[in-house]
Amino acid sequence: MKCPFCQHADTQVLDSRVSEEKDTIRRRRRCLACERRFTTYERAELVMPAVVKRNGNRVEYNPAKLRGSLSLALRKRPVAVSEIDAAVTRIEERLLSDGRREVPSQFIGELVMAELFRLDKVAYIRFASVYQSFEDIGQFVEVINQLAGPPAPGDRH
Repeated sequence: MKCPFCQHADTQVLDSRVSEEKDTIRRRRRCLACERRFTTYERAELVMPAVVKRNGNRVEYNPAKLRGSLSLALRKRPVAVSEIDAAVTRIEERLLSDGRREVPSQFIGELVMAELFRLDKVAYIRFASVYQSFEDIGQFVEVINQLAGPPAPGDRH
């Protein structure tokens, strides 16, 4: 680590401590040339993949856009904010663990649909209707019937 005062390349770590949140390490350092002390912070850098849009454009992953899409679909639905946060975390973990440098926006859309399916079926249908560009009521009925599952023996329609 370069000294911020004299730019000397060699410094010595005097003390290391983990933050209360356990996501950062604070290090007290001493420059071996000028003897001045300073503090550095170390945290993991997670690089999210770029998103390839349907038109081929590449954009930076935007967690606010993901959260906004989930929140819009779940608007006025009985789903806690903590559950939305957990869904965002699961989607981001999947994107990171996938290991790709670029992912198609459709892949993220499928992950969102899977999370909405788990959280709230009405929100799932809302999102699906926009994401899959439903053109008529028949497509809504088809998805609702898929959600309802096969009729039980003896059920009348």
